Amino acid sequence: MSRHFGNIAQIGYVVRDIHAAMDHWVASGVGPWFFIEEVKTDYFRYRGVDSPMRMSVALANSGDVQLELIQVTNDAPSMYRDFLDSGHEGAQHVAYWTTDFQTLLDDTLARGYRIGQEGSIGGPQGRFAYFEHEDVPGTVIEISDVSGPKGKTFARIREAARTWDGTDPIRVVR
Repeated sequence: MSRHFGNIAQIGYVVRDIHAAMDHWVASGVGPWFFIEEVKTDYFRYRGVDSPMRMSVALANSGDVQLELIQVTNDAPSMYRDFLDSGHEGAQHVAYWTTDFQTLLDDTLARGYRIGQEGSIGGPQGRFAYFEHEDVPGTVIEISDVSGPKGKTFARIREAARTWDGTDPIRVVR
Protein backbone atom coordinates (compact mmCIF):
# COMPACT_ATOMS: atom_id res chain seq x y z
CA MET A 1 0.00 0.00 0.00
CA SER A 2 1.16 3.51 -0.78
CA ARG A 3 0.96 6.00 2.08
CA HIS A 4 0.02 8.64 -0.49
CA PHE A 5 -2.27 6.82 -2.90
CA GLY A 6 -3.66 3.87 -0.93
CA ASN A 7 -4.03 0.39 -2.40
CA ILE A 8 -3.57 -0.35 -6.08
CA ALA A 9 -7.15 -0.80 -7.31
CA GLN A 10 -6.60 -1.40 -11.01
CA ILE A 11 -3.99 -2.41 -13.57
CA GLY A 12 -4.62 -0.95 -17.00
CA TYR A 13 -3.53 -2.82 -20.13
CA VAL A 14 -3.40 -1.10 -23.50
CA VAL A 15 -4.00 -3.68 -26.22
CA ARG A 16 -4.34 -3.72 -29.98
CA ASP A 17 -7.09 -6.39 -30.03
CA ILE A 18 -9.43 -6.16 -27.04
CA HIS A 19 -11.40 -9.27 -28.04
CA ALA A 20 -8.25 -11.40 -28.19
CA ALA A 21 -7.15 -9.95 -24.84
CA MET A 22 -10.49 -10.77 -23.20
CA ASP A 23 -10.33 -14.31 -24.62
CA HIS A 24 -6.81 -14.72 -23.18
CA TRP A 25 -7.90 -13.64 -19.71
CA VAL A 26 -11.06 -15.79 -19.82
CA ALA A 27 -8.88 -18.81 -20.72
CA SER A 28 -6.80 -17.91 -17.65
CA GLY A 29 -9.96 -17.99 -15.50
CA VAL A 30 -10.48 -14.23 -15.10
CA GLY A 31 -13.94 -12.84 -15.70
CA PRO A 32 -16.62 -12.01 -16.38
CA TRP A 33 -15.61 -9.11 -18.59
CA PHE A 34 -17.82 -6.06 -18.93
CA PHE A 35 -17.19 -4.72 -22.44
CA ILE A 36 -17.98 -1.20 -23.63
CA GLU A 37 -17.53 -0.84 -27.39
CA GLU A 38 -17.36 2.96 -27.37
CA VAL A 39 -16.65 4.75 -24.11
CA LYS A 40 -18.27 8.16 -23.89
CA THR A 41 -16.13 10.70 -22.07
CA ASP A 42 -17.49 14.03 -20.84
CA TYR A 43 -14.13 15.48 -21.85
CA PHE A 44 -10.62 14.19 -22.47
CA ARG A 45 -7.40 16.21 -22.44
CA TYR A 46 -3.94 15.10 -23.45
CA ARG A 47 -1.11 17.25 -22.07
CA GLY A 48 -3.61 20.04 -21.34
CA VAL A 49 -5.20 20.10 -24.81
CA ASP A 50 -8.64 18.71 -25.66
CA SER A 51 -8.38 15.47 -27.64
CA PRO A 52 -11.12 13.52 -29.45
CA MET A 53 -9.63 10.20 -28.29
CA ARG A 54 -11.96 7.22 -28.64
CA MET A 55 -11.60 3.82 -27.01
CA SER A 56 -13.17 0.50 -26.21
CA VAL A 57 -12.79 -0.79 -22.65
CA ALA A 58 -13.31 -4.10 -20.87
CA LEU A 59 -13.29 -4.50 -17.08
CA ALA A 60 -13.02 -7.55 -14.83
CA ASN A 61 -11.66 -8.31 -11.40
CA SER A 62 -9.05 -10.73 -10.17
CA GLY A 63 -9.69 -10.65 -6.44
CA ASP A 64 -9.84 -7.05 -5.30
CA VAL A 65 -7.78 -5.78 -8.24
CA GLN A 66 -9.63 -4.67 -11.33
CA LEU A 67 -8.10 -5.35 -14.73
CA GLU A 68 -8.85 -2.83 -17.46
CA LEU A 69 -8.28 -3.53 -21.13
CA ILE A 70 -8.12 -0.45 -23.35
CA GLN A 71 -8.12 -0.41 -27.14
CA VAL A 72 -7.84 3.02 -28.75
CA THR A 73 -10.03 3.23 -31.82
CA ASN A 74 -8.61 6.34 -33.47
CA ASP A 75 -5.31 8.16 -33.85
CA ALA A 76 -6.13 11.11 -31.56
CA PRO A 77 -3.44 12.06 -29.04
CA SER A 78 -3.39 10.15 -25.74
CA MET A 79 -0.93 8.42 -23.47
CA TYR A 80 -2.45 5.15 -24.71
CA ARG A 81 -1.56 6.07 -28.30
CA ASP A 82 1.97 7.06 -27.18
CA PHE A 83 2.37 3.65 -25.50
CA LEU A 84 1.31 1.77 -28.63
CA ASP A 85 3.33 3.99 -30.98
CA SER A 86 6.46 3.30 -28.94
CA GLY A 87 6.02 -0.41 -29.73
CA HIS A 88 4.45 -1.46 -26.43
CA GLU A 89 1.35 -3.44 -25.62
CA GLY A 90 0.36 -4.61 -22.15
CA ALA A 91 0.38 -3.08 -18.66
CA GLN A 92 0.42 0.71 -19.08
CA HIS A 93 -0.72 2.07 -15.71
CA VAL A 94 -1.69 1.32 -12.14
CA ALA A 95 -4.70 3.11 -10.74
CA TYR A 96 -5.68 4.25 -7.29
CA TRP A 97 -9.28 5.08 -6.47
CA THR A 98 -10.46 7.85 -4.20
CA THR A 99 -13.63 9.45 -2.91
CA ASP A 100 -11.74 12.74 -2.37
CA PHE A 101 -10.43 13.32 -5.89
CA GLN A 102 -9.49 16.99 -5.68
CA THR A 103 -7.42 16.54 -2.50
CA LEU A 104 -5.51 13.60 -3.99
CA LEU A 105 -5.05 15.48 -7.29
CA ASP A 106 -3.62 18.53 -5.51
CA ASP A 107 -1.37 16.35 -3.32
CA THR A 108 -0.07 14.43 -6.34
CA LEU A 109 0.76 17.64 -8.22
CA ALA A 110 2.51 19.01 -5.11
CA ARG A 111 4.72 15.88 -5.12
CA GLY A 112 6.09 16.80 -8.53
CA TYR A 113 3.88 14.67 -10.76
CA ARG A 114 2.62 16.08 -14.07
CA ILE A 115 -0.75 15.34 -15.64
CA GLY A 116 -0.32 13.49 -18.93
CA GLN A 117 -4.01 13.07 -19.62
CA GLU A 118 -7.26 13.62 -17.79
CA GLY A 119 -10.97 13.50 -18.29
CA SER A 120 -14.31 12.50 -16.89
CA ILE A 121 -16.84 9.77 -17.49
CA GLY A 122 -20.36 10.08 -16.14
CA GLY A 123 -20.20 13.55 -14.64
CA PRO A 124 -18.04 15.44 -12.14
CA GLN A 125 -17.74 12.41 -9.82
CA GLY A 126 -16.20 10.44 -12.68
CA ARG A 127 -12.95 12.39 -13.04
CA PHE A 128 -9.64 10.66 -13.71
CA ALA A 129 -6.06 11.81 -14.21
CA TYR A 130 -2.93 10.02 -15.41
CA PHE A 131 0.40 11.21 -14.03
CA GLU A 132 4.06 11.02 -14.95
CA HIS A 133 7.07 11.89 -12.81
CA GLU A 134 10.55 12.70 -14.11
CA ASP A 135 12.15 10.49 -11.43
CA VAL A 136 10.30 7.38 -12.63
CA PRO A 137 10.06 7.51 -16.43
CA GLY A 138 7.67 5.01 -17.96
CA THR A 139 5.64 4.62 -14.78
CA VAL A 140 2.10 5.93 -15.19
CA ILE A 141 -0.18 6.40 -12.19
CA GLU A 142 -3.89 7.04 -12.54
CA ILE A 143 -6.18 8.39 -9.89
CA SER A 144 -9.90 7.94 -10.36
CA ASP A 145 -12.88 9.36 -8.52
CA VAL A 146 -15.15 6.56 -7.34
CA SER A 147 -17.48 8.68 -5.20
CA GLY A 148 -20.25 8.56 -7.80
CA PRO A 149 -21.84 6.07 -10.19
CA LYS A 150 -18.47 4.74 -11.40
CA GLY A 151 -17.70 3.46 -7.90
CA LYS A 152 -21.00 1.58 -7.77
CA THR A 153 -20.30 0.05 -11.18
CA PHE A 154 -16.84 -1.06 -10.08
CA ALA A 155 -18.34 -2.68 -6.96
CA ARG A 156 -20.80 -4.64 -9.13
CA ILE A 157 -17.97 -5.83 -11.37
CA ARG A 158 -15.97 -6.99 -8.32
CA GLU A 159 -18.99 -8.86 -6.98
CA ALA A 160 -19.68 -10.48 -10.36
CA ALA A 161 -16.10 -11.80 -10.41
CA ARG A 162 -16.37 -13.10 -6.85
CA THR A 163 -19.36 -15.28 -7.73
CA TRP A 164 -18.51 -16.03 -11.38
CA ASP A 165 -18.92 -19.68 -12.41
CA GLY A 166 -17.35 -19.32 -15.86
CA THR A 167 -20.60 -18.78 -17.77
CA ASP A 168 -21.35 -15.66 -19.83
CA PRO A 169 -17.70 -14.58 -19.84
CA ILE A 170 -18.09 -11.40 -21.91
CA ARG A 171 -21.00 -9.09 -21.11
CA VAL A 172 -21.65 -6.20 -23.44
CA VAL A 173 -22.53 -2.94 -21.68
CA ARG A 174 -24.76 -0.62 -23.68
